[in-house]
Formats: sequence, C-alpha cells, structure tokens
Amino acid sequence: MKFITGSALIALIASSSAFAQTILPPAAADASIDTVAEDGQIVVTGTRDRSRTQFDTLAPVDVLSGDAVRSSVSGDLSDTLAQLLPSFNVQRLPAADGQAFVRPATLRGLSADQTLVLVNGKRYHRSALLGTRGAQAPDLAGIPSLAIKRIEVLRDGASAQYGSDAIAGVVNIILDDTAGMEAFGQVSQYYKGDGNEYQTGARGGIALGDRGAIVVTGEYDHSEATSRTRQRPDAIAFQAANPTLVVPNPVQRWGQPDEERIRGAIDAHYALADAATLYVFGTAQQGEGVTDFNWRNPAGTGSVYNATSAFPGFSFRNIYPVGFTPRFGTTFSDYQADGGLRGDLSDRFSYDLSAAVGRSRIAYTLNESLNASLGPASPTSFYLGQLEQREFNLNADFVYRLPVGTAHPVNVAFGAERRRETYQVSAGDPASYAIGAGAATGLAPNSNGFPGFSPSLAGTFDQTSYAGYVDLEWQPVEMVTLGAAGRYEDFSAFGDTFNYKLSARFEPIKGIAARGTYSTGFRAPTPAQLNTAQTTQGLDTTTLQVFNQGRLSPSDPLAIALGAKPLTPETSKTATAGLTFQSRFGLTGSIDIYQIDVDNRFSQSQTFAVPASFANPQRFTAVSYFTNDFDTRTRGIDAVLSYAHRVGPGRASLSLAYNYNQTKVRSGVSAAIPNDTQRRIFEERLPQHNGTATIGYDIGAVSFLARGRYYGAWTDVTGNATGELFQRFGSIALFDVSASYRFDEHFTLRIGAENVANTYPAEATNQAVRGLIYSRNAPYDTDGGQYYARVGMKF
Repeated sequence: MKFITGSALIALIASSSAFAQTILPPAAADASIDTVAEDGQIVVTGTRDRSRTQFDTLAPVDVLSGDAVRSSVSGDLSDTLAQLLPSFNVQRLPAADGQAFVRPATLRGLSADQTLVLVNGKRYHRSALLGTRGAQAPDLAGIPSLAIKRIEVLRDGASAQYGSDAIAGVVNIILDDTAGMEAFGQVSQYYKGDGNEYQTGARGGIALGDRGAIVVTGEYDHSEATSRTRQRPDAIAFQAANPTLVVPNPVQRWGQPDEERIRGAIDAHYALADAATLYVFGTAQQGEGVTDFNWRNPAGTGSVYNATSAFPGFSFRNIYPVGFTPRFGTTFSDYQADGGLRGDLSDRFSYDLSAAVGRSRIAYTLNESLNASLGPASPTSFYLGQLEQREFNLNADFVYRLPVGTAHPVNVAFGAERRRETYQVSAGDPASYAIGAGAATGLAPNSNGFPGFSPSLAGTFDQTSYAGYVDLEWQPVEMVTLGAAGRYEDFSAFGDTFNYKLSARFEPIKGIAARGTYSTGFRAPTPAQLNTAQTTQGLDTTTLQVFNQGRLSPSDPLAIALGAKPLTPETSKTATAGLTFQSRFGLTGSIDIYQIDVDNRFSQSQTFAVPASFANPQRFTAVSYFTNDFDTRTRGIDAVLSYAHRVGPGRASLSLAYNYNQTKVRSGVSAAIPNDTQRRIFEERLPQHNGTATIGYDIGAVSFLARGRYYGAWTDVTGNATGELFQRFGSIALFDVSASYRFDEHFTLRIGAENVANTYPAEATNQAVRGLIYSRNAPYDTDGGQYYARVGMKF
C-alpha cells in the first residue's frame, strides 16, 4: 500500500503541475447516468448473456461511467453513488461510534445489507461493523475511485442469480483494466473554513504483449474534521458557576471525523492459451480516524464525579476539572483478493473457476476518558478491542449457448458456490470493561463513552453455505426475450432455501420495449448477528445523564427470558414492470414501478427495562436484542431521462432521474406491532421523493457541469433512556457546479463547488441540549457549501 501511494505521489511531483479529472470526450458528454451507451455497451450485471446492452436488459440497470464517479468531491464512493442515484441514500452519522467511519448506505430505502456489492462480478466482503439496526454491509469507501471503469447498478431483486443480500438490488463495480497512466490531485474545503480534504492518486497499466494487462492504482485521502456545533447550555451554566475555570467552547464537536485512508487496487489478466485466461484482481485499504463523544459535565455526571466511600478523598475533578469529552478512535484495514481461470472451450461453452478471500478488521480506542469504578487506578486511555470479518468463496460458473432452432440460442448459465464467513471479537484492555470497587457505591464501570469488549463478549463464530444455480435467457423471436433463474442454498446455521426469478421483455417497435420481473429473495443472518453482543452509552437529552444500554445476542439467557427467538432469514417477493426507449437523436429514458415485500425483516427489538430481580452487573438501564421483527412492503417508481446532442458550437447533455419510494409496515411477527419506534423508522426515516438533474456542456477545451439534488421530507428519531423523540424535516434542494479546462490532450483543471448556495436544513431541536445544530441522521451533508480544485493528467 505504501509503495502504491508513493508511486502516486511521485507521479504528481514528476509533472510540473497537479492533475485533474479527465474531461469526458464529446461523444460521452458529462451525463451522470448513461441510460443507454451510444456504442451499445455490454452490461454484465443481472444477466449472464454476454450480448446484453443496457437497453436490452430484462431489469433496470444504471451504468455510471468512471468519469461520472470521479465528478464528486468526496473521496467516499458511498457519497458519490448517493449524489448520482436518487434511489441510493447514505447518512453522515457523526459521533455514532463506528458508523462515523463505516457509514450505512441503502438502496430503495431497504437495509444497508440488503444490497449486494460485487467487484468485477464477484461478491465483495462485508465490513466487520454492525451498523444501523445491526445491518452488516460492505464499506464502499475502501474502493479507490480512480480504479473504477464503470459501475452497474441493478435495481431489482437478484437473490436467485447471486444469493443472499440481493433483495434491493446489486452494485457491481467494474475495475479499469486498460493500459495507460492517469493521476490526480484534489483539495477541498467547506465555506466555514474547516473540513479540508486532500486527495491524490495514480493509476498505471501496462500491456502484457497482446495477451493481457496489469493495472495498479493507489490513492491517499486525508480529511480534517468539521464542526457545526453550539456551546451546550449546561456547559454555559457550568462556566458561569465556575468563573476561575476555562471551559472549552464548544465542549464537544458535532461533525465529520478526522480521517486518513490509503486505498489501492490491482487488476490483471493473462491469456495462457486460447481457452484459458488467468486473472487476478483485488482492493485494499488501511486508515485511522477519531471523533468526539458527549461531554461529561462535572456538575451533572454523578456516576463519575460523586464522592464515594470506596475512594476517600479522591475525585475525578482533579483529573478533569472542566469535564471531559471522550475521543473515540479507530484503525481499520480491508483487503479483497480474487483469482481464477476463465475461457471459451468453444463458441458455445465458456467457464469461470475462481476463489476469493476478503477480510475487514476494525480496532477501537478511547482517549480522554476513564473508568470511574476504578477510582484513582483508572487509566485515561483505553484499547477497546477488535472486530474482524473474514470470508472465503469458491465459485464455478459455466455458460452454454444451447441451439434450439430459433434465431437465438438459449443462454444456459449454471454453477455452484461454497462460501464461509467467520466473525471474530477480540477483547480490549481489562480496564476498559472492568467493574471496579467503586461500582458498588454508584460509580460507572467500563471505559466511559464506549465499554471495551470483555472476554464474555469475545469469541469466533462462523457459518458455511453451499449453493447451486441455473439461469436461463432465451430470445425465441426478435421482439421477445424470456428469462428464468433458480438457486438452492444451504446454510450451516439455519438450513436451506430456494429462490427463483422470472423475467420477460417485449419490444414491439424498434427502440421501445416493455419489461417485467418477479422474483423471490432472501438475506441470511450473519455469524456476527447470530452470536455477538454489545454495550453502548448514550446521553438522555432530558436528564443529561449518561445511560448504558445492552444489545444482547438472541441466544443470551436474559434475551430469551425477555422474548428473544432464534434468527431466521429475511425473505422477499419482488415485482417490477417498466418501459424503456432509445432514439436515434440522443434521447433515452425509462420508467419502472416496483413492489418489494420483505417478511421477517431484521431489526432490533424494543428496549426492555431490566427487572430488579435479574442480575445486572453491567448496570444496564435497558437491553434489546436482534430479532425478525416486521413484515414490510416497499413500493416505488424509478424514472430516468437523458439527452445528448450537439447544440450550437458544442455538445450538450441532460440527465434527469427521479425515485419515489414508500415503505409500510404490514405487520409485526407477533399479532400486534411490538415496536412502534422501529415502525416509524422503517416508514419515515428516509425521504420518499428523491431526484437529480445534471446539465453538461462541452465546447472545445472547456466543459461546464451543473447538478441539482432534491431530497423530500423525512423523520428523525433521538433515542433517550426513557423513550424516543421524533422531529419531521422538510424537503431540501442542493446544487453543484463545476468547470473544466483541458490544457492539451493530457492535462486538465477542474474547479467547482458542491452545495454552491450554502444551503442548510432546519435545526434539530431535540438535540440542541448537547450542542448539535443539524441532525446527525440526515440523508445528506449538513456542513454547508464546499469548494474544490482538481488537477490531473492522463496518457
């Protein structure tokens, strides 16, 4: 990784100027979503027929070019997809433990782990983090944008084709395997003067004669913290009562974390013989970051500052006289490596044999904290422990084009997969989970802010699955295409499942087609969700007291006593229907309606107060557990329209995309809905209306781009020890602009601004007591306007 990044930096220094994103060639314009590629680009997602173009697919597929992916100022691929795809949402989540660094992203309003992520058509490993409601999804920020050739997003259920997780759809990231050299440097800053971000990277590819190529990419990304914070009212009161002390202003920060990442990718292939091509590809990242937690007020945090008989004459006021704000830190590393052999044994039969290994490792630290129950023996810094997700896949895939006497043969794809997932929790420092002598007198145990993983929480858990599938596509006549797929899968943790998909496309008039699918799907609970537990701390916004909440394993005796049952797979039924068209004068579009029924939807149970008769050494205020909690129905509309044509002396492009998405809870698993808060979160936490509009114009060496992003109304929830508070936020529109200049065919400069009007949402009233101004759960950036400059080169 250091070598790759060093190569990128050397490439930048070697030139006399920094480098920017390459301007799209006039033929491609600058549309964000290439609904139909002008050259009839073949798509590989949602189909195993190698002749399918984007217009020919049986289900909607968005194709994002590499240049569109690199048009975003953010170094996080999740942010980029959220800007380009209205049906894709991602949250910032500052001060939300590990989610501040591995942020959940959702497609069509479903859970983050109900979208399958592929790289070059192969399953990408999950992150070790269990995020919102326990969702365990991949970390897209670990994939360098410079390594991406294009991204194909299948907006349809595909479990029958790809297996678990593909309920909402599939994101397939295609790495660039072409020879050549490309490098860039970028700097950005928010209008407020903070959040400086520095990015640089290089991609180099060489041809291996006429038999293959090897491409290596490296990126470095350093982003500084932002703060959209007011001083807490209780901090103001504490300062007034203690004029001789100097209380920091603000005492805690709400905003994006300090973060640093190094990312890399490799993609290589070599033809050993006419029917055997060896290929290897992979990605890797490592990094670190830090964010703030809630301030502990000396005048109000009795569980820390109260004098007790356990430690006569001692007070933490001697260490933290103006309170303390725990600093939550993380170090993380990921890698994914795939390799295999593929080829055509004849003009009808092809094969692909592959193996893949992936790993996500996350370690946590806590500084400027304490374990109050240890008194004067407490350290102020803690190692909290480590989470690790490991995956190993074996795949054998075959395609046979069966002649049946029609104009086109039947495309018969079949194959098998073995997948093993392992999840490991490693304990932290003993002081991070210790229950010291002071606990008996009311002092809080554990490291304050985030309790470390104790030996009772540590362990290694695994699950193995085997699968076999058949996938058929047939075009009996030119105007009709039919598809059918079935997949059987068996999991060691809970048993087997079978899913199927039926598809059809009808093109009565050249350039206008109707399409539809019906499929069943599933998402299997992961070893982490089945076996792990966690303790978290929060701040009650009414009492301003820190509270402990435990999330127990469903197999924990306490959880079972409170009603927990073994987890089962989520299952789904998806129906889509739509129209698509393309014209000879540059206008293309599609509209699709869909319905997704998800049964036994995975969630977190309601919060239970721990009865006094139960042993409660962790002093939990309340506990919960993972459960199959709801049956939901999601209905929506996707509409995409694009136009590219010469206008005056240059070429203009226009792209419009809109998504309407509504989720309703049909029932709880029990007779009545057991958790009304979770119901509202499912139904209201994300906007129902989302849209993007992009206008580009290229004239000679100059290119202009303007993008508008619309987010509809949504509901925020704030958790408290005694219940939840809700706030409804209205719609918002954000606008981005940029201009590029190509000095020659190799060097370009781009300057621009995102949220150019510096628009902010309404303030989060329920969070004001702790200094937060804008909701941390917002589905868009709440830090205001941001400007940037990007310079680059390409050979």
